[in-house]
Amino acid sequence: MPTRLPKTQTQSSLPTQTPSRRGFLKGGGMMLAGGAIAGAELGVARAAHAFGSDAIRIGLVGCGKRGTEATLDALSTHGGEVKLVAMADVFENNLQSAYRSIKGKHASRVDLEDRRFVGLDAYKNVMASDADVVILATPPGFRPLHFDAAVQAGKHVFMEKPVATDAVGVRRVLATNQIAIEKGLSVAVGLQRRHEVRYRQCVQRIQDGAIGEIVFARAYWNGSGVWVRPRSAEQTELEYQLRNWYYFNWLSGDHIVEQHVHNLDVINWLMGSHPIEAQGQGGRQLRDGIDHGQIFDHHMVEYSYASGTRMLSQCRHMQGCRTTIGEFVHGTQGSADIANAILRDSRGNMIWQSDVTTRRGQNGYSQQHADWFAALRRGETLSEGEYGAHSTMTAIMGRMATYSGKVVRWDDAINSNIELADTSAMHSLADAAPVTPDADGRYPVPVPGSKTRIV
Repeated sequence: MPTRLPKTQTQSSLPTQTPSRRGFLKGGGMMLAGGAIAGAELGVARAAHAFGSDAIRIGLVGCGKRGTEATLDALSTHGGEVKLVAMADVFENNLQSAYRSIKGKHASRVDLEDRRFVGLDAYKNVMASDADVVILATPPGFRPLHFDAAVQAGKHVFMEKPVATDAVGVRRVLATNQIAIEKGLSVAVGLQRRHEVRYRQCVQRIQDGAIGEIVFARAYWNGSGVWVRPRSAEQTELEYQLRNWYYFNWLSGDHIVEQHVHNLDVINWLMGSHPIEAQGQGGRQLRDGIDHGQIFDHHMVEYSYASGTRMLSQCRHMQGCRTTIGEFVHGTQGSADIANAILRDSRGNMIWQSDVTTRRGQNGYSQQHADWFAALRRGETLSEGEYGAHSTMTAIMGRMATYSGKVVRWDDAINSNIELADTSAMHSLADAAPVTPDADGRYPVPVPGSKTRIV
């Protein structure tokens, strides 16, 4: 008989949090900016306790496609037993779909009993479970809230990118990440390019001076766009926005934040820092219907780093246009195509190309979980939260620049007090949505040059 889906418990009825049967990792946690593939080689901090071959128990919060795939990757790791012991999602159909997919591939590693929870407060039940680690894969607007709850509950965390949608959320993530370090909790972020061998090889060579001093960088995510989910008559406004989360800034941050953050993160990784200024332009040229919420369909941003290096950033969601996804840098002695792991001299002759091929099951998505679980078993704590927050803020600063048409500086951007939504106040789909449509069904959209406050 299928496991019965319990009703979501109220906060007052949640079971008392009990520590894991093995305890959690102790000691400080730090990690170099490039991620961890070989902990000892990279100098990752060692904690007082290692999971070794003991079972690691996973809780999943956010059962959409990304949460399902991340859990499958986690359950496919080697070195010891892994169990999925709790799941939560706002929507029952998402949870049941994920449950079927995961159990269909890893039945022996699914041990849920009655620990499947539905509702806006369902994440609390996962935090109260005996999961050792949690995967946070809800729409990004909820990430700061869920990350804080997980760290307060003493869980190791894998959180998908981006880690917030506004500066208030970024600052909360940075503060929570510091608490995680103090508790010796491991924090991984879904910026998987940092874990791909080809990327790591290429970035290391550039940082070692293979193409000289970096003077210019380019980052692209130009594609055709994503899904649209039609409104149903029975939906509340909040449910409609949650199901179409990509098109609302409080949930996704716009595609420059939700998607292009990957490419921006690669350049930050290479530069060893975040940019200090941004200016740009964007708008809604093709995707401007009432079912397209608030976000732009194209952004172009010029970022400036403290070193004087400039980065040109493009992201576009338009069908029928050229697709370009990748990162490129130009130095005083050559250039690099980072995504394809190719270096060229100043005359355009190839001087290096990675001989590593990405085979099925060995891409960055799976590798990041292999690295994370291997580190946990060795007793090493990863701390990817800071660079995850800074790359997220880089994307948010770019959005601020394109929405306003003005120059935006890092210090002004990260200290902004504009909060797109108070997610902690949402407990029911009947609650008010943070934004509402006008009489024609259209949502407020930023207009560059207007008096709309962006920072």
